[in-house]
Amino acid sequence: MKPAAFDYVRADSAEVACDLLTQYGDEARILAGGQSLMAVLNMRLAQPALLVDISRSNSLSTIEVRDGQLEVGAAATQAALEWRTTLANELPLLPLVFPHISHFQIRNRGTVCGSVAHADPSAELPLCLIALKGSVVLRRGKRQRVLTADQFFTGMLTTARASDELLQAVRFPLAQPQQGFGFREFSRRHGDFAVCAVAVVAHAHGLRVAVGGVADRPMVREWPLLEGSALDDALNEFAWALEARDDAQISAAARRHMVRRLGRQAVEQARTHL
Repeated sequence: MKPAAFDYVRADSAEVACDLLTQYGDEARILAGGQSLMAVLNMRLAQPALLVDISRSNSLSTIEVRDGQLEVGAAATQAALEWRTTLANELPLLPLVFPHISHFQIRNRGTVCGSVAHADPSAELPLCLIALKGSVVLRRGKRQRVLTADQFFTGMLTTARASDELLQAVRFPLAQPQQGFGFREFSRRHGDFAVCAVAVVAHAHGLRVAVGGVADRPMVREWPLLEGSALDDALNEFAWALEARDDAQISAAARRHMVRRLGRQAVEQARTHL
């Protein structure tokens, strides 16, 4: 199919993009990488009157450290973050995750903020944002508000962003000493969305375990440094709490099994780096 007719404006700054969102509201969509949006437009699941293209905005393409966080602008591609030379020291979880995100051609165009804004429950970057206690910067006109990842994701493909707000940036807290990171994922084929993915942050006093691909959004639990049967019991409780359902891909029972199995593997991986 082809998308419905729309107008197109290239916005070179956040100010221009925000002005257009204020004017058009629900009738406007932000185009950054387009890797999720174009498929939605082609299937006519969305029929905006206006596309606001921010992909060439230099001011929105920045990736920089600010106040102990790595801030990624709305137009920064996934590849730009993936190939950042200091990423392994700043955010050790992300180098573990990027090889699982689609294919390099998609990462070359797709943006970090675009994946977060799309809020697919199987996508890896929203999972990382919630596992790392990251946040989202939303802008309306000259005003900003910052939401934690827990506050931002509200359901399947839904977020707390208002129609006239621009997702200007996402912020990942930098890794701290004595932290370990783990990631495990199962998908049908390499590059497919995750059937189940688990990201773990371990530190001296506990574990933060996030699961994607099972519930309607990434979900997280925080525990002390559990081991043995105590860890198995906690993962089993988490698996049931996600309320997995049978679908065309896989059964709910299989998804629960993956939460338990992949969860333990990711925890063990994170522990080795403590």
